[in-house]
Amino acid sequence: MSEIVNRVASSNLVTFDLEQYYPEGRRMAFDIKDWLFDELILKEKEFRTSAASHNWEPYRHGYVALFCSTDAIVPAWAYMLITTYLHPHAKRIFLGSPEALETALYQSVLETLDVSEFRDKPIIIKGCSNKPVPPAAYVMAVQKLQSVARSIFYGEACSSVPLFKRK
Repeated sequence: MSEIVNRVASSNLVTFDLEQYYPEGRRMAFDIKDWLFDELILKEKEFRTSAASHNWEPYRHGYVALFCSTDAIVPAWAYMLITTYLHPHAKRIFLGSPEALETALYQSVLETLDVSEFRDKPIIIKGCSNKPVPPAAYVMAVQKLQSVARSIFYGEACSSVPLFKRK
């Protein structure tokens, strides 16, 4: 009887786990619809009053997605005004949905990531995670790694999908 060999464990495949690069910190959504008349119309005086009297402390050290979930036409200055109140408290403010915030955070991390340790290696980009990794982060990771990797796969070592192989 021959010995069972774990080829995955003995391979030189390197796992790239986007979850390891997850920016830690609270995520918060700030939907301005509640400050609009009938959730559609911005009345400047009331809007400014709401901003001035709002408790901004809960946003301290958090990542804030600033958006409007209704079809209201919101002038740019309204988002800018809220940003002036959030800025002293929040770690980062992003105009867009909570998912777009996650994408922007990963973009910041991946743009500055040193990938030299992955040079000429076969890489598998891990597919499953417990943290909210947006699909766009996987696209950014492939772009970043493709310039240095010998090959790139997606998924788990036991059932991966080949994506790229340097010629």
